[in-house]
Amino acid sequence: MLGGIWGIITTILVGLILGVIGRMLAKGDQRIPMWLTIVVGIIAAFIGNWLAGVFGVENTPGIDWIRHAFQVGAAVIGVIAAAAAYPKIAGGRTAHRS
Repeated sequence: MLGGIWGIITTILVGLILGVIGRMLAKGDQRIPMWLTIVVGIIAAFIGNWLAGVFGVENTPGIDWIRHAFQVGAAVIGVIAAAAAYPKIAGGRTAHRS
């Protein structure tokens, strides 16, 4: 039970880190809520892991820098896509209030 909860917490933390990095590296104004940033980061982690497997670099000696680069790249693309789609889906509401 504790392992499952720890896995969920770890996934959320990785998603938060990747989402925030994606927001920092993405150009433009990202008016998306923090929960969406975390979701984008979690999805980016899975996409990055998948891409690392496709290219045969999922397990390397030491730190898997290439896998992490794939994850960050997916997070940047995900943040840009979410920032473009969120206002349309949310009916014009954005995370920042004027």
